[in-house]
Amino acid sequence: CSPQDSSMNATGVRMMTRSRSRGPGAGPRGRREKAAALQRGEAAAEGRKSHSPARRQRKTQKLNVAYEASDHQEGEDTRSLTAPSWEPRDWQQQLLNIRIMRSGKDAPVDWLGAEHCYDSSAPPKVRRYQVLLSLMLSSQTKDQVTAGAMQRLRARGLTVDSILQTDDSTLGTLIYPVGFWRNKVKYIKQTSAILQQRYGGDIPASVAELVALPGVGPKMAHLAMAVAWGTVSGIAVDTHVHRIANRLGWTRTATKSPEKTRAALEEWLPRELWSEINGLLVGFGQQTCLPVHPRCQGCLNRTLCPAARGL
Repeated sequence: CSPQDSSMNATGVRMMTRSRSRGPGAGPRGRREKAAALQRGEAAAEGRKSHSPARRQRKTQKLNVAYEASDHQEGEDTRSLTAPSWEPRDWQQQLLNIRIMRSGKDAPVDWLGAEHCYDSSAPPKVRRYQVLLSLMLSSQTKDQVTAGAMQRLRARGLTVDSILQTDDSTLGTLIYPVGFWRNKVKYIKQTSAILQQRYGGDIPASVAELVALPGVGPKMAHLAMAVAWGTVSGIAVDTHVHRIANRLGWTRTATKSPEKTRAALEEWLPRELWSEINGLLVGFGQQTCLPVHPRCQGCLNRTLCPAARGL
């Protein structure tokens, strides 16, 4: 071939070689297509990851689904939506029986309890202090004895300042013969000093602060919240409520202390009854359900209990 033909053939070879070396993505359009292909490849890889065996295993786990029961359908799955709460058998009838027997409101607690021992004409802060003091005196003491001690104290002007200015011997004479009167003299003085220093002569407005005071227990604290502050903070359980609740089977198991009885009662007793139950059962325990009842020998035979049987 001629030199010219050889030159053209070489040029063509070079052009073809250059074109092949640049490949399909060498130009602008090719670069876009290559980028799109890479994106499709990454998406496919992500899809393969999302369908890995571990993910499939979690996805195929059995799910237990419960539905609300219709008016004509009940089943095991539907009942599991609401956990059944324990409550004693026939407690509503027993409560009604006790209310009937207590309808006269003539037990000592009804006219000598903490809500009747304070001076209603005193300032609110003084009234609340007197309520707390009457509760401190009432421990292990009959209501009649507590009321007598409160009358003697009020005759001298019962305030935080007056108690702190009274010597221990005089205070002991005034509150005697309440139970453990020597210890109560000490507790009353200590608590009154704390009330003056920390609360301006008033009483705390929480159970936690009340039980932190010397000589104040949980029953006193809940009653103080109800009588002094008008707040239902819990069930006040004394020896009467503790005894009757166990005799009637109002606790899931027998309880060994009033505080355990309180916790057991608060688990099932409707909250709207909490404020009523103390006075109701205390009066029932003072008049009918005595520590050792002559008829039922401590309610060992529940068929003889007037609260447990129908009236």
